Amino acid sequence: MRLFSWPAGTPVIPFSKIDPVALNIQTFKTRALTAIVFALVMLTGLLTNGYLYTLLFIIILAGSTWEFIRLQKMISAGGKNVSLIAGLLYSIVPFVLMIDLGTAFFRNGDLGSYKPDIPCVLIFSIWINDTMAYIVGSFIGKSPFSKISPKKTWEGTVGGAILCIVVITALSVVVQTDLTTADVGIIATLAAVFGTIGDLLES
Repeated sequence: MRLFSWPAGTPVIPFSKIDPVALNIQTFKTRALTAIVFALVMLTGLLTNGYLYTLLFIIILAGSTWEFIRLQKMISAGGKNVSLIAGLLYSIVPFVLMIDLGTAFFRNGDLGSYKPDIPCVLIFSIWINDTMAYIVGSFIGKSPFSKISPKKTWEGTVGGAILCIVVITALSVVVQTDLTTADVGIIATLAAVFGTIGDLLES
């Protein structure tokens, strides 16, 4: 039974001719708007105090955990228990570490001694890496990076990482923090590499 049919005379484009990484303007606008709203919320939590910072990541953690449990229902019963434990650890542990990274709450129980330097550099690095990888890959991406994530390209991945490191390191010269330029460059490099690995793992 055919659910639909193409109108007569409509040219059919072979799937092999479709460019999966071409820049989609509407998608880019949606992502840009979402990123702006999300960035404003994140900046409020990152640049205010340890209490809002912790609340921000608790909310994100709750949302991520709920989303994972929802997706978990789609997994067959065979490996459900293992994937549930692994997924919850993957969702929960990073956020707990992020809270402690900025506040040392789990080490000294003090949310008031918030230091935003490392959390900001880490999160901004991930943002810039993802954004630049998408833009570079959309314009010049030709070589698929991994079958796990077909829309990722080598050009986008490498370009995003390089621009991430350059931009974040340059910003560290302008914005004064307790971190050295070398520290910032190392954090940006780690964020670019492990951020990409994390994306593939999630896929």
